[in-house]
Amino acid sequence: MKARIRNAVLALTAISTAVALAACGAGGESDSAEGDAPMIGVLLPDVTTARWETRDKPLLDREIKELCGDCAIEQTNAKGDVAMQQEQMNSMITKGVDAILLVAVDARSLAASVRKAVEAGIPVIAYDRLAEGPISGYASFDGEEVGRLQGQALLKAMGDEVPGAQIVMMNGDPSDPNAVLFKRGALAVLTGKVKIGKSYDTLQWRTEAAHLNMSGAIAALGVDNIQGVYAANDGLAAGSIAALKANKVDPVPPVTGQDAELRAVQRIVDGEQYMTVYKPFEPEAAAGAAMAVAAARGESLDRVARDEVTTRDGRRVPAVMLTPVSVTVSNIKDTLVKDGVYTIRQICTSQLAAACTSAGLT
Repeated sequence: MKARIRNAVLALTAISTAVALAACGAGGESDSAEGDAPMIGVLLPDVTTARWETRDKPLLDREIKELCGDCAIEQTNAKGDVAMQQEQMNSMITKGVDAILLVAVDARSLAASVRKAVEAGIPVIAYDRLAEGPISGYASFDGEEVGRLQGQALLKAMGDEVPGAQIVMMNGDPSDPNAVLFKRGALAVLTGKVKIGKSYDTLQWRTEAAHLNMSGAIAALGVDNIQGVYAANDGLAAGSIAALKANKVDPVPPVTGQDAELRAVQRIVDGEQYMTVYKPFEPEAAAGAAMAVAAARGESLDRVARDEVTTRDGRRVPAVMLTPVSVTVSNIKDTLVKDGVYTIRQICTSQLAAACTSAGLT
């Protein structure tokens, strides 16, 4: 596990170095029109999931500036609104940015905007979510592997109750291509081994929707008839756990998650959430930044990306695909703390002191 994280960082360091050299060129001049400094648009999808504003935004800003010190960066957040993101795309096109790094709110709805940008000579890099339309590149994690890790962890946590255990599936937003991949990966592991009592797709990944749906699942299945919860990310895990506790489900069954949010890590330490999936943010941001800078400079992305993905329309595009990591209470110290995502002091509040000691977080 440690080796996978280390290898990802080393690989992205090499990528960043290559792009920096390519970007400088023989004379270090920009390929932008009339020698102007390149401008890169960064479009984030929402504020519901903490990572976009707290992790990705500052990391992308830093990585782009390290590769291209004179690059101007235009960052926006659509706050979960498709129409707003379409307007933001139009604004980027009007401003004449040299490349767009896009996390689509709704991949299908943004396809026309992606096409419009490309027709205006602006390459679009899909970041974390595989956008539709004529994208030039993609930087993300293996979505099906995320789902497989979640499913495997849930089976392990339920132990002797498998086979025959009944679970609730709290899937992500079906308009997010990643949510489809997470679900597919999880089902590949869970199908035939557990009974799926209820399954929900959660529009806009809303925590409150997960809470409402879990309350409905408890009413339909019974308090004692849920042995596990597949939650596609930490926000859905939070809503599910809150509903379980409000309905006096004790003990709370194993619940999965994703994104390694601080509150989720604290719930794992406290025994309320079983696991989360850690997707090292720095390598992903480094890959996205490297591709965006290369695209803005007019360089081939083949020099940056070592992988390929197939888009919905069947095209093969350059990609950087990274490996996610399963995190439970037993390896928080060797993953999140070791990588500097959180300090023990951040995780271990006074209320969690005893639990942290038991977990070896001292």
